[in-house]
Amino acid sequence: MTFDWTHGPLAEGLHDYNIGEFFAAHEAWESVWLTAPQPEKTFLQGLIQVTVAFHHLHRNNSLGTQRLLHSALRKLETYPPNFCGIDVTLLCNDIRNGLKSLESDPPTSQLIPPQINPH
Repeated sequence: MTFDWTHGPLAEGLHDYNIGEFFAAHEAWESVWLTAPQPEKTFLQGLIQVTVAFHHLHRNNSLGTQRLLHSALRKLETYPPNFCGIDVTLLCNDIRNGLKSLESDPPTSQLIPPQINPH
């Protein structure tokens, strides 16, 4: 399956993600996830978990954020460095750094969403 991040639901979700509309990004990407074959389906599930994690963070649910980021990382780190046009290495490194910030004492209050950069 070829992912087109320039138009359609993937592009809409990416735009929503980049402006901090995480629930809307989740909804847009879920529409693609529902019909995606493997291994793209699990990859999209990881991206969706990242969006939902930041939705939880904005609702002050740090534990939910951590759990979803861990789950997303377990899925995403199994993929090659570039998958479906996304820099997976950068994405996973950003998730790991975010988790370190959340798990620090005291937790970092301002967490930057991981970069999801199609190329």
